[in-house]
Amino acid sequence: MYTGSQFWCILIIMTRITVEINDEWLDAARQALGTETKVATINEALRIQAVRIQGQRIAAAFDSAQMDFGTSEEAFGYGGGRDLSRLAENARDQHVA
Repeated sequence: MYTGSQFWCILIIMTRITVEINDEWLDAARQALGTETKVATINEALRIQAVRIQGQRIAAAFDSAQMDFGTSEEAFGYGGGRDLSRLAENARDQHVA
Protein backbone atom coordinates (compact mmCIF):
# COMPACT_ATOMS: atom_id res chain seq x y z
CA MET A 1 0.00 0.00 0.00
CA TYR A 2 1.35 3.39 -0.98
CA THR A 3 0.26 6.49 0.84
CA GLY A 4 1.31 9.88 -0.34
CA SER A 5 0.01 13.36 0.07
CA GLN A 6 -2.73 12.92 -2.54
CA PHE A 7 -2.78 9.27 -3.63
CA TRP A 8 -3.39 5.85 -2.10
CA CYS A 9 -3.57 2.39 -3.59
CA ILE A 10 -4.53 -1.03 -2.21
CA LEU A 11 -3.66 -4.11 -4.26
CA ILE A 12 -5.71 -7.28 -3.84
CA ILE A 13 -4.60 -10.28 -5.87
CA MET A 14 -7.46 -12.42 -7.14
CA THR A 15 -7.65 -15.16 -9.76
CA ARG A 16 -10.67 -15.64 -12.00
CA ILE A 17 -11.32 -19.27 -13.03
CA THR A 18 -14.14 -21.40 -14.40
CA VAL A 19 -14.76 -24.58 -12.41
CA GLU A 20 -17.43 -27.27 -12.43
CA ILE A 21 -18.72 -27.72 -8.88
CA ASN A 22 -21.23 -30.21 -7.48
CA ASP A 23 -24.32 -28.09 -6.68
CA GLU A 24 -25.42 -30.30 -3.76
CA TRP A 25 -22.01 -29.99 -2.10
CA LEU A 26 -21.93 -26.26 -2.73
CA ASP A 27 -25.39 -25.81 -1.17
CA ALA A 28 -24.40 -27.97 1.82
CA ALA A 29 -21.21 -25.93 2.27
CA ARG A 30 -23.15 -22.68 1.97
CA GLN A 31 -25.53 -23.77 4.72
CA ALA A 32 -22.74 -25.06 6.96
CA LEU A 33 -20.61 -21.93 6.53
CA GLY A 34 -23.47 -19.44 6.62
CA THR A 35 -22.37 -17.74 3.41
CA GLU A 36 -24.76 -16.15 0.94
CA THR A 37 -23.00 -16.42 -2.42
CA LYS A 38 -21.12 -19.09 -4.32
CA VAL A 39 -17.98 -16.98 -4.36
CA ALA A 40 -18.17 -16.35 -0.61
CA THR A 41 -18.74 -20.06 0.03
CA ILE A 42 -15.76 -21.14 -2.06
CA ASN A 43 -13.48 -18.46 -0.57
CA GLU A 44 -14.48 -19.36 3.00
CA ALA A 45 -14.00 -23.08 2.37
CA LEU A 46 -10.54 -22.42 0.91
CA ARG A 47 -9.65 -20.15 3.85
CA ILE A 48 -10.78 -22.75 6.39
CA GLN A 49 -8.75 -25.48 4.66
CA ALA A 50 -5.64 -23.27 4.55
CA VAL A 51 -6.00 -22.44 8.26
CA ARG A 52 -6.53 -26.11 9.11
CA ILE A 53 -3.35 -27.11 7.26
CA GLN A 54 -1.41 -24.32 8.98
CA GLY A 55 -2.71 -25.53 12.36
CA GLN A 56 -1.65 -29.09 11.57
CA ARG A 57 1.85 -27.85 10.71
CA ILE A 58 2.04 -25.90 13.97
CA ALA A 59 0.83 -28.93 15.95
CA ALA A 60 3.42 -31.11 14.20
CA ALA A 61 6.14 -28.60 15.13
CA PHE A 62 5.06 -28.76 18.79
CA ASP A 63 4.92 -32.56 18.62
CA SER A 64 8.52 -32.64 17.42
CA ALA A 65 9.73 -30.45 20.31
CA GLN A 66 10.77 -32.15 23.54
CA MET A 67 8.74 -30.68 26.41
CA ASP A 68 8.83 -31.48 30.11
CA PHE A 69 5.76 -30.47 32.09
CA GLY A 70 6.63 -32.65 35.08
CA THR A 71 7.70 -29.78 37.35
CA SER A 72 5.22 -27.20 36.14
CA GLU A 73 3.50 -26.96 39.53
CA GLU A 74 6.66 -25.50 41.07
CA ALA A 75 7.57 -23.36 38.04
CA PHE A 76 5.40 -20.34 38.88
CA GLY A 77 6.93 -17.88 41.34
CA TYR A 78 3.68 -17.12 43.14
CA GLY A 79 2.86 -20.27 45.07
CA GLY A 80 3.00 -22.77 42.25
CA GLY A 81 1.06 -23.20 39.04
CA ARG A 82 -1.12 -25.70 37.28
CA ASP A 83 -0.19 -29.34 36.86
CA LEU A 84 0.60 -29.61 33.15
CA SER A 85 2.15 -33.08 33.25
CA ARG A 86 -0.79 -34.57 31.29
CA LEU A 87 -1.38 -31.58 29.00
CA ALA A 88 -0.35 -33.29 25.75
CA GLU A 89 -2.22 -36.48 26.60
CA ASN A 90 -5.40 -34.59 27.49
CA ALA A 91 -5.19 -32.53 24.30
CA ARG A 92 -4.98 -35.65 22.19
CA ASP A 93 -7.98 -37.19 23.98
CA GLN A 94 -10.14 -34.20 23.04
CA HIS A 95 -11.74 -34.11 19.59
CA VAL A 96 -10.48 -30.75 18.42
CA ALA A 97 -10.76 -29.73 14.75
